[in-house]
Amino acid sequence: MNVFDIIGPVMIGPSSSHTAGAVRIGRIAGALLGEAPVKAEIGLHGSFAKTYKGHGTDKALAAGIMGMEPSDGRIRQSLQLAAERGMEISFYETHIDGAHPNTALIALTGTSGKTVLLEGASIGGGNIRIRKVNGMGVDVSGEATTFIILHNDTPGTIAAVTQFLAGQNINIGSFRLNRRQKGGLAVMTLEVDSPVTAQLNRALEQLPNIISSTVLAPQ
Repeated sequence: MNVFDIIGPVMIGPSSSHTAGAVRIGRIAGALLGEAPVKAEIGLHGSFAKTYKGHGTDKALAAGIMGMEPSDGRIRQSLQLAAERGMEISFYETHIDGAHPNTALIALTGTSGKTVLLEGASIGGGNIRIRKVNGMGVDVSGEATTFIILHNDTPGTIAAVTQFLAGQNINIGSFRLNRRQKGGLAVMTLEVDSPVTAQLNRALEQLPNIISSTVLAPQ
């Protein structure tokens, strides 16, 4: 157990689950988009849906999408700042079967037309779990450098990625694979023990059968 687990994150209140965790979910959605967002449609499930205005969850999610930290004093003005930046943002209540009570479904559109759909839960004390990206199951905590790699489900692809990382002296802390069907699209998520450069990630994307690779820095 570390100090973060005991006292919680440095944050703008009132709630670590409804504010700090929501900021971190938004930050990962924004990082996955990789460009300035022009539109955000955010579904709120469970207690997020019931209390998001009073607890500032809407402002926290918007702030995270724009790259703010949980301790950023601008969180309280984030909806206004989003409008000033030309980002259209809307919220709606939804129900997601089996989801954690503090779950958000974030659909982002960027300046180029690129889209990202993310499902993430704030599980307490500012900690989060990203459960789906573009409809594919993942398990991302945001606490470590993380690769999210979309690829074709072909023999040798996972081995090629892990061997490449080993050759760069990068140790894998956790690994998860999800695929829609045998031989179709698949996504692997890897948490690693050291920072990763953009140049290294570009080299990884050149491996056979890799469609895209996104690296998330610890959030």
